[in-house]
Amino acid sequence: MADGAQKSSAVPGNEDLPDIIDVVMAMARHTEEPEKPPSPALPAPMQDQERLPGHLEALADKARVYVEAASSANTRRAYASDWKQFASWCRRNGIEMFPPDPQVVGLYITACVSGTATGDKKPNSVSTIERRLSSLTWNYAQRGQSLDRKDRHIATVMAGVRNTHAAPPRQKEAVLPEDLIAMLETLDRGTLRGLRGRAMLLIGFAGGLRRSEVVGLDCGRDQTEDGRGWVEILEKGMLVRLRGKTGWREVEVGRGSSDTTCPVVALETWLRLARIAHGPLFRRVTGQGKAVGADRLNDQEVARLVKRTALAAGIRGDLPEGDRGKLFAGHSLRAGLASSAEVDERYVQKQLGHASAEMTRKYQRRRDRFRVNLTKASGL
Repeated sequence: MADGAQKSSAVPGNEDLPDIIDVVMAMARHTEEPEKPPSPALPAPMQDQERLPGHLEALADKARVYVEAASSANTRRAYASDWKQFASWCRRNGIEMFPPDPQVVGLYITACVSGTATGDKKPNSVSTIERRLSSLTWNYAQRGQSLDRKDRHIATVMAGVRNTHAAPPRQKEAVLPEDLIAMLETLDRGTLRGLRGRAMLLIGFAGGLRRSEVVGLDCGRDQTEDGRGWVEILEKGMLVRLRGKTGWREVEVGRGSSDTTCPVVALETWLRLARIAHGPLFRRVTGQGKAVGADRLNDQEVARLVKRTALAAGIRGDLPEGDRGKLFAGHSLRAGLASSAEVDERYVQKQLGHASAEMTRKYQRRRDRFRVNLTKASGL
């Protein structure tokens, strides 16, 4: 993977194998290298496709770009980490990774639950194990091999794990309007970083955006290869066009009741003083806070910004700082909009890009759960 490519070993299963991105990159190697026997650690497709005519190198490079675009950087990092952990567990236990064996995977799942899959003795949550299983399925598929998740050695173990260890999800604290205003006041309006932070918080909240959507925005359409959308500033607000988890969608962000809380004004101020007219909206501030780089911010910066400003504003001051820090993340902005916007639920659902109203309700921390009282409706 681009974010964590693995090295191959002379013995299959003893070390991590190259993933599909490595395969595509290998396809573009020069054909003038001397012939050499294929490494037994490489999957067969890579051995067959490693050498291509020179005129196909450009296509191989383009294929690599598309492979990377098939999943987010966070997903690729997680899949690389999970595959590496599984390979390490197999090596320590003297187990072959290939061909994929459902019984081995069932034992690995059990090790994850018991905390023996790694050296830290920390049991994995059910959601983490579900992701690890998806990672193994994906990685095996990239090597032309199939892992049957419906096999009884996997499906039965997972059913027991869910019944025994599944817990309600821990939701992030919603940042409500009064909280957001207090958070904005902790940012210095006289610095580029402060102006950037204000724009990110206000757009993330008013647009109900995911953190990857916030940092993925460009000034205009088709300006960068890694852009996930762009903005168009209009008289009454701005249109945000996004390519997210549920496909392309348009988000309307209206102007605020005052300039101090208006996401459009905050963005215009940031772009003007940062001298950004093309490319990524949110970039790194360098040179002791006096210069703006060309590189796009990582989406983790949104989570750090929310957490930092929430703590500085004293939100949930009734809790110890360590506990407060765990409550806030990028999703706090989406939950805040869903919880505080006094409009028909369908408009909130559209803004957040949810496929179902039920998903939107999970974000609405303030909704009246007893508005429909079936107990009274039944006559009791």
